[in-house]
Amino acid sequence: MIEAADSPIASLSDEEFERRTLDAIQREFGLGGLARFLMTFRSGKGDYTAERHQWLDGATIEEIERELGSNDHPAP
Repeated sequence: MIEAADSPIASLSDEEFERRTLDAIQREFGLGGLARFLMTFRSGKGDYTAERHQWLDGATIEEIERELGSNDHPAP
C-alpha cells in the first residue's frame, strides 16, 4: 500500500520511519522476533565476492559487453 504524500508517514525521515517500524516489529513479535527480522533482512545470503569470482574469473571486457548486449544497445 502506497501512502499519499500528505500522510503522516510521508513526513518522517528515513531514519525515523525505520526506528518506528522496528519498534512496531518489537512490540508485535518481541525481541526475538525483532532479532530474527534483522538477521533475515539485513544480512543477505551467500558470499557475493566469492560468487562474483566464479562468474567473472577469466572473462574479458568484450565477453561481458557481448553478454550484456551493450554493443547493440548503448546507454543513453
